[in-house]
Amino acid sequence: MLSVFLEVLRRDLLLAWRNRADVLVTLSFFTIVACLFPFGVGAEPNLLRTIAPGVLWVAALLATLLSLHRVFSQDHTDGVLEQLLLSPEPPVLWVLAKVLAHWLTTAVPLVIAAPALALLFDMTQSATGVLILSLLLGTPILSLLGGVGAALTLGLRGGGMLLALLVLPLFVPILIFGAGAVDAYLSGTGANAHLMLLGGGSLAALALAPWACAAALRIAVE
Repeated sequence: MLSVFLEVLRRDLLLAWRNRADVLVTLSFFTIVACLFPFGVGAEPNLLRTIAPGVLWVAALLATLLSLHRVFSQDHTDGVLEQLLLSPEPPVLWVLAKVLAHWLTTAVPLVIAAPALALLFDMTQSATGVLILSLLLGTPILSLLGGVGAALTLGLRGGGMLLALLVLPLFVPILIFGAGAVDAYLSGTGANAHLMLLGGGSLAALALAPWACAAALRIAVE
């Protein structure tokens, strides 16, 4: 079973490398959205520090949403998805591998770019560290819940718009706790509660989302 997981993960990472322009588009979108806000609201340092966590989290959320269609669409078009569903291996394994590949090729580059963008908002080093930790704990939930949405809208006409309408309300709590972690740290109340909620949400999504994805994919293929 582990070999199936690793093989699907390796294959998806290789496909992402061959189509790395898509990854660069997502990263560029994240960077551009974050860079536009200082031009729009002005260069007042206190204001920039106040809005920084929310801006960077919203940019990361939208960049993740932009890339969700890639999780299953290519395999559905090529017929690989049907073969995977017909194979004797548990669908949860390769679904989890595909979601992990999406997180590694989408969220991880955003996390790496976040410290540089935090400089635009005059964030302190310690606040930037909390932001990065919140992104590391929160973005897996975005990929897992987004995978469920991508599976539910697979092959539908206008699926991209429907996907956004489906998953954006589910992303709101992650946005609140992710940006709230930095705000709580800056206010002196501590970010532990927010980070623990994000970690618990990631574990809950990890336990439930792959099963929901597998069920939705069976429905989409049938």
